[in-house]
Amino acid sequence: MQRLLWRRRFAIAVTLIMLARARCAAGAAVPDFLSNPLPGATEPPQPLLHQLAEQWQSRTFGYTPRTRHRNLDGTPKYTNRLFLTSSPYLLQHAHNPVNWYPWGDEAFETAKQLGRPVLLSVGYSTCHWCHVMEEESFEDEEIARFLNEHYVAIKVDREERPDVDGIYMSAVQTLTGSGGWPMTVWLTPERKPFYAGTYFPARDGDRGARVGFLTLLQQIDRSYREHPDVVSESASALVEHIRRSLAATASDGGLPNADVLHAAARQYASRFDPENGGVRGAPKFPSSLPIRFLLRYSRHAGNQQALAMATQTLAQMAAGGIYDQIGGGFHRYSTDARWLVPHFEKMLYDNALLAVAYLEAFQATGREDFAGVTHQILRYVERDMTAPDGAFYSATDADSLAPNGRREEGWFFTWTPAEIDAALRSEQASAVKTYYAVTARGNFEQRNILHTPRSLAAVATELKLPEQKVRVLVGESREPLYQVRNRRPAPLRDEKILAAWNGLMISAFARAALGLGDRRYAERAARAADFVLTRMRKDGRLLRSFTDGHARHNGYLEDYAFVIAGLLDLYEATGDARWLDEAVVLDRVLEQHFEDTRVGGFFMTSNDHEALLAREKPSYDGAEPSGNSVQVLNLLRLHELTTNDHYRRRAERALSAFGDTLARAPTALSEMLLAVDYQLDTPKEIVVVVPSTRGQADPFLVPLRTTFLPNRSLTIVASDDVATLAKRVPLVEGKIARGGKATAYVCERRVCALPTTDPAVFAKQIAKVTPLTPTATP
Repeated sequence: MQRLLWRRRFAIAVTLIMLARARCAAGAAVPDFLSNPLPGATEPPQPLLHQLAEQWQSRTFGYTPRTRHRNLDGTPKYTNRLFLTSSPYLLQHAHNPVNWYPWGDEAFETAKQLGRPVLLSVGYSTCHWCHVMEEESFEDEEIARFLNEHYVAIKVDREERPDVDGIYMSAVQTLTGSGGWPMTVWLTPERKPFYAGTYFPARDGDRGARVGFLTLLQQIDRSYREHPDVVSESASALVEHIRRSLAATASDGGLPNADVLHAAARQYASRFDPENGGVRGAPKFPSSLPIRFLLRYSRHAGNQQALAMATQTLAQMAAGGIYDQIGGGFHRYSTDARWLVPHFEKMLYDNALLAVAYLEAFQATGREDFAGVTHQILRYVERDMTAPDGAFYSATDADSLAPNGRREEGWFFTWTPAEIDAALRSEQASAVKTYYAVTARGNFEQRNILHTPRSLAAVATELKLPEQKVRVLVGESREPLYQVRNRRPAPLRDEKILAAWNGLMISAFARAALGLGDRRYAERAARAADFVLTRMRKDGRLLRSFTDGHARHNGYLEDYAFVIAGLLDLYEATGDARWLDEAVVLDRVLEQHFEDTRVGGFFMTSNDHEALLAREKPSYDGAEPSGNSVQVLNLLRLHELTTNDHYRRRAERALSAFGDTLARAPTALSEMLLAVDYQLDTPKEIVVVVPSTRGQADPFLVPLRTTFLPNRSLTIVASDDVATLAKRVPLVEGKIARGGKATAYVCERRVCALPTTDPAVFAKQIAKVTPLTPTATP
């Protein structure tokens, strides 16, 4: 009876919502608060008001407008077009008094009709300084009025539109010599930039700025009206520079050789911080020192300095405040040279890349603490960043609500001694406060960022306890501290699902499944891969972003490249040929729509994408690797697995296209150095044939886990499946499980060593390294 009553109530509620939507669509009255005009803006057209009203009716339960401008009943005083979008970042600005438009023809046509310049603001949902500029400027009614009267304002989420971000970031870097977010660019109605910067304080004198944002808006508006020829000439010259810098080079630099790797290693050694690890100075980004390249260089060139740089950096990072000591995972970067004080946002891509870096360092060194960090990163992603359907969310914010009701950076992650005392038994609390260097004074705004500046042994000595006892006390404290912390108001989580970043995390879970021997990780990777391939693909083409049950936006180069890499890793971790087949299918799309058939390499956007000022060919690896760097390695791996020489030729053509860049500035393409190392090595081609089930290969996977063997292909196949798989992976043809036992075949350039059923023999076969010559020291 109770269940029937609830069903009736639910049916009535659904009917009322549908009727409300129908009234809005039919031109019913729009709520008064949505009709409230934005300061200085013309009255919105009725169709837009009805769209806003319909969207308001369909808002999620408990929706709270993110604005300080509210009516007495809690409804927003202002609502703009961004309320109709799906991007979490754009929705953060949906109730600013600014008359924001999303990127599109409507905004630029309006600018042409009104004869106004365009103010383009680009950021992302977890960007601290984006929030600051919103609060100071875009929530300010006086600034909003001037913007609405003199500009057409456009807001872009850089994570959904990396193509727009890349083009206009080039303008910022050209004009200012640096870049960052929020990105602020002034454009003509023809989409040409003529002035640019990043964060601007609201008014003259704020934060020490001589000229504030409002004054700058006034000055640029005056120049645009009084000197249109100068603005036009400046914009045209800047556009030409952008096109030259982003366009593909027509020169063939030739295949890079070992000199490129030696030069890169020398450059990193010259910048290395011998005390703290990473690159000298501050701020410190994990990506500034490419750990995975240094590990490969150490192995291939026999260079111990490279290994020491990598391991010291990883150890210092894991001991610092940039690492979430309680919840696992890394914050985006450290503001100081010691990895202590981070910007507290967490990005999915950072954690995917770092999980693999720590895993590879474990394989290269045998250090269990590095394996532990990988486990903790993946546990963080499992608990805090995984959607119900198995895909992975994008990021969490740096800011969270403090007890004073204001959003404060880092409050969620920091502690006072009293809070720790209240959460733990006294013996645990004492060990935790000593180990994590917690003091009454604190190290961040009277609170403590947990970090481990001293070894466990030193802490045990101070506490006069056995080291193992302290290890247990600290270890057992993490879960209760995590649970206590989770009762605080959490930072905003950006729940959009990006294909590219999911590809990176699929790789992390798949590689960890193989490298740490945990099949659950492969299951996590497979669920996410299935989500991307089934929910984020239309007519065979990947879509970039998924939110609120819908996938949107064309996929970019990085979406294809990162997902292909994840599928190849998943194939090696599971032996399931589906993932190899899907990687091949996606590569065909990439070849058809993204590849530069003239000189090699790949464009960021497809050949049927929206025409922008330039079609970028990514040639720089930053916090994320470029799609070109990852795809070149994908092609080399596909060649090893399939023996299809077409993959090799495409990979070498791409490497040649970037040959000049690699020779001139090898550290600009730090991730492509992984592909160069692969191409210069003699990759091991490993086939393990099992009588029936994959688990029978485990004795061979044990030495594979503890051997750093980055340049290899791996296929595990059951005897009954050999003939079928041989059509995809020719190297497995004719291979058998000898004597009914799992049998390993280790090959190089299709020539195989004697097959073995002995894991010890297999371990010796895979341990052989082809030296990188000529040998040089950085």
